[in-house]
Amino acid sequence: MRVGLRMTTQRGLATGAAWLLALAPTALWAAPKPAPAEARSFLDARCVACHGASNPQAGLDLSAAGFDLEDPANLERWVRIHDRVRDGEMPPAAVGTLSDADKQPFLDTVAARIVEHEQARDAAQGRSTLRRLNRYEYENTLRELLATPWLELRGSLPEDGIVRRFNKVGRALDVSHVQMARYLDTADKAMRLTLDAYLRPSTTRRYYARDQKRFIGRMRYSSFNRHPERASIPVLGFEAQPDVLAETVPISVGEADPETREHEAYAFTASTYTGNEYHFDEFTAPVGGAYKLRFSAYSLWVHTLWNNNNSKDRAPWWHPDRERTAKGRTVEPVTIYAMSPGGQKRLLGSFDVSPEPAVHELEAYLLPGEQIRPDAARLFRSRPGFIGSPEATEEGMPGVAYRWMEVEGPRPSEEGYRRLFGELPATRTESGELAVKSTSEGDAERLLRAFLGRAYRRPVREDEVRRYLSIVQSRLESGRSSFQEALLAGYTAALCSPGFLYLEEWPGRLDSHALASRLSYFLWNSPPDAELRALADEGALEKPEVLRKQAARLLADPRTERFLNAFLDYWLDLRKLGDTTPDQTLYPDYYLDDLLLESALRETQLFVGELLRRDLPAANLIDSDFTFLNQRLARHYGVPGVNGVAMRAVELPADSVRGGLLTQAGVLKITANGTTTSPVLRGTWILERLLGQPPPPPPPAIPAIEPDTRGATTIREQLEKHRSTASCAVCHRKIDPPGFALEAFDVLGGFRGRYRSTEEGEPVEGIGKNGHVFTFRASQPVDASGELDDGRRFDDVRGLKELLLDDERQIARNLVEQLIVYATGEPASFADRAEVERLVSSVEPSGYGVRSIVSAVVESELFRRK
Repeated sequence: MRVGLRMTTQRGLATGAAWLLALAPTALWAAPKPAPAEARSFLDARCVACHGASNPQAGLDLSAAGFDLEDPANLERWVRIHDRVRDGEMPPAAVGTLSDADKQPFLDTVAARIVEHEQARDAAQGRSTLRRLNRYEYENTLRELLATPWLELRGSLPEDGIVRRFNKVGRALDVSHVQMARYLDTADKAMRLTLDAYLRPSTTRRYYARDQKRFIGRMRYSSFNRHPERASIPVLGFEAQPDVLAETVPISVGEADPETREHEAYAFTASTYTGNEYHFDEFTAPVGGAYKLRFSAYSLWVHTLWNNNNSKDRAPWWHPDRERTAKGRTVEPVTIYAMSPGGQKRLLGSFDVSPEPAVHELEAYLLPGEQIRPDAARLFRSRPGFIGSPEATEEGMPGVAYRWMEVEGPRPSEEGYRRLFGELPATRTESGELAVKSTSEGDAERLLRAFLGRAYRRPVREDEVRRYLSIVQSRLESGRSSFQEALLAGYTAALCSPGFLYLEEWPGRLDSHALASRLSYFLWNSPPDAELRALADEGALEKPEVLRKQAARLLADPRTERFLNAFLDYWLDLRKLGDTTPDQTLYPDYYLDDLLLESALRETQLFVGELLRRDLPAANLIDSDFTFLNQRLARHYGVPGVNGVAMRAVELPADSVRGGLLTQAGVLKITANGTTTSPVLRGTWILERLLGQPPPPPPPAIPAIEPDTRGATTIREQLEKHRSTASCAVCHRKIDPPGFALEAFDVLGGFRGRYRSTEEGEPVEGIGKNGHVFTFRASQPVDASGELDDGRRFDDVRGLKELLLDDERQIARNLVEQLIVYATGEPASFADRAEVERLVSSVEPSGYGVRSIVSAVVESELFRRK
């Protein structure tokens, strides 16, 4: 019995040590500075027996644990030790449970020393480190500065570093020579695009589908021109023209009759995809700017195009005894994309087309060189080897017909030019180049001062004006540059200077200008507007009531969407939504389904936006009685009665598994890899993102589990073996259970009762989005039950949500801490915990409303001080 007890004790201490430091070397602290006496005696009495120098369990030697808090890694370890002891995770239960009286002296001593250290550091240096604008902020800042909202600049800059999941922390936002070169190029590009849009005529022109090579070029395939069995019969009613088949001219059924061409249309029964894009190739955006796009389109019905019998033999697509097309029976969603010269697409908007021809209008920003690509989003995508459409029946299948696209624009753009050259006259040469004319000797200095006053978010110093003015004057005196090129050189230098790139904050309470920038980059992800700047000049923002009023004003502005989208991109990793593609063998019903993916993204953005707008409780992040759906996403969720492509708030059925972030398709896709799901990844995601209780990283020697796509074993069975390793079990007791609840959802959030596999299980009938017959099988049943580490059990995700909502304060506390990182550029430290708790308590009367939480963060000492 003694041997057995000793083994249990050592195993318990080893697994507990994994919570303290999964990656710890034997020499844990390099610095010899000793721990405080109270802490030292606690370690000697409770820990050193199994974590001593001679044979440290889990490689953790606490016999000479140093206490050099200047070392960030050492500080973080002591915080973790404090928290594990406080929460009863150390020492582990196998060696006995400590009473509060046993551990409180240790906790008080360690906490006091850490708080003292952090407060002294913050007084000298400030909580947050000096930081530059990240890519999102730089793009928005140039858009505002140049009055050019259509600029797309983020992709021109290197990826930002991340700390605690956000791209807002100074120590991760360094500036290398590569980065500086990119800033120079991007600033120059932004100003030249702005000027290129000036003095451009606005026109209106209609582009007919019958004239577009990328539409009609599809007709060159013989199956579209001849009866499949009797080649002498021209199915289209006319002989195919050689030039058309060669794609050297557009198709023409004789000359276009002005009276009938408005009614001619080109119809599709399949949607487009990369490599087979149909688009209006006659139109290319001449310059960047705002445009109006109008589309004449309608839905139709095509008889017996494909026979969905799951046979690999293609059925005849033409039936001699039936009309080939008829009046539409469905309303079909159409998505409009801008397509760059390199083939990258950018979503512009969407609308529904009905059987009755109608004109649909979108307002959109276009970039130079972009073309317009419509996509009948619900229709299948005919990948090579396809046999039919999942939307086809014995009576036929739906299609979409386009008549024309009309483009109006670009809308006249003068403000951007004025931001750079004021009221100076300008003309365009015969070659189209812009020529700016200086009218007085002082133009350069006057314009430069005005530009710097708008670009810098605090008063400009005279030495800064002189620095950039010298660049302009040097260019002019050399004779190598025109007036406008010399001034652009000065502007470019200013846009890469510390005064523009960096948020200037000093230790202590923020001054009004720093506070204005912190507020606007928090709630708008962009620079202060004129009202904020005026208040900053007056010093009024340092008054709490003024700051509160301005925060409310900013939250009511549409620019708050920039904050929401950027915050969610990093907190929930929504920016990674398209990083993986559903496997075309296991998930052909999702493969190439862009509408589903785009709808999933908007669901989460609109949902969190609604919580903010209505000040709904943070508990809705875990479970809610509503979400945002359109027809495609509602069909995915099994929610009836939702029609059309537009997203709208939908009340969920009482017994729905949906509601809250946990079961949204976007979140479930991010936490999968396109082929399989993992309770470990999803469980970790819940602990980190929603509960604020991140587990330690896994030990380096333990390999990751690879799910069995053959279907022979389930991931739960594999994890049971994994947890037999002592160093893994303690963490997986926390991680796995919430992840098991989400096993009821596949790689794109579809609800499932069985796993899909490539070998084991029963065949499943159907045709995928790619037009291919299903080859996957329904394999092992899903078990979504689990037991939390505190012993509470649940049967499915609904039960898990109920258990998580037992501690609504923790849900709110986590949201507060996430917002603190985003808003202040620094995670809440150990010394900040008291202020965090005060802040959380202050919003309790609102039910921990999300808007109340955001407002409380703005009014907190953490926000108003560096």
